[in-house]
Amino acid sequence: MTARFDPRPVTLEGERVRLEPLCAAHAEDLWTVGRDPETWAYMARTHLASADDAREWVAQAGQAMDGGSQVAFAVVLRRALEAAGMVAGRAVGSTRFMDIRRNDRALEIGSTWLAPAVRRTTVNTECKYLLLRHAFEDLGAVRVQLKTDARNLQSQRAIERIGALREGVLRRHMVTWSGFVRDTVYYSVIDAEWPAVKLRLEGMLAGRPAEL
Repeated sequence: MTARFDPRPVTLEGERVRLEPLCAAHAEDLWTVGRDPETWAYMARTHLASADDAREWVAQAGQAMDGGSQVAFAVVLRRALEAAGMVAGRAVGSTRFMDIRRNDRALEIGSTWLAPAVRRTTVNTECKYLLLRHAFEDLGAVRVQLKTDARNLQSQRAIERIGALREGVLRRHMVTWSGFVRDTVYYSVIDAEWPAVKLRLEGMLAGRPAEL
């Protein structure tokens, strides 16, 4: 009998990053790296405006986790990124499991943001690897979806690069924090595709280029 699909807070260890359940201890780091408005251009809310704002944002994530609707993580460096001026042990962003549908064994990876200094590094690649591996291999997911603002071409390229399948566009889907009504592009990885996506991600983490 298949175990119940029930995503809960957990620590996921990689070589470069550790995904820790988001908590108040991460707020100061996240405020430090999350104040750049550009980081939040396509997010559901605007940038972290103060240390108090960061603490409130973390507290809201905690409420969602307590209710079982989301699992939020802090992205913590296990290795220093000297070129980026980032030391080990520092939280450099956040990501989540959301839209958790337990009866359907499905969820979404989303609300991901990273400090400008660690973008275009292997940090995001390893985050996606850890989350997808946990979803499919530990939880028994049959579907993991990702979505992004149709204007965010860089995000679309990044999602396609890991091997997710573009499913389509929901037009006039969401009103953003700025009042803009965005179109949303949906992607997914399903359980039958995970072995190939896993190999692809492991190759990328090993430094082998992924063909689009």
